[in-house]
Amino acid sequence: AEQFATDHIALAIAKAALDKGFDEQLPPRERAFLYMPFQHSENLSDQNRAPLLFTALGDPEQLRFAKKHHDIVARFGRFPHRNAMLGRAPRAAEIAAGDPVPW
Repeated sequence: AEQFATDHIALAIAKAALDKGFDEQLPPRERAFLYMPFQHSENLSDQNRAPLLFTALGDPEQLRFAKKHHDIVARFGRFPHRNAMLGRAPRAAEIAAGDPVPW
């Protein structure tokens, strides 16, 4: 669970950086790093933003991962593979789906 404990901070920093246009000043590799908190968020609005950011970045591999992450959160409302680590009980749909890890 500790590995996710500061995700909200990373996301807040990323959002603030984008609001100020700082991402436009970064090389593509650093921009991709800045966009990762959107891809790793369990909030659907953040997930909706991730493919747009990675599309603009122009990296098809990063975009592929962003879409896979988005699809899981859109389907389940969270990342089921985190359930055990976060002490969450799996939902019936998650159990039925098996292991929907995007990578």
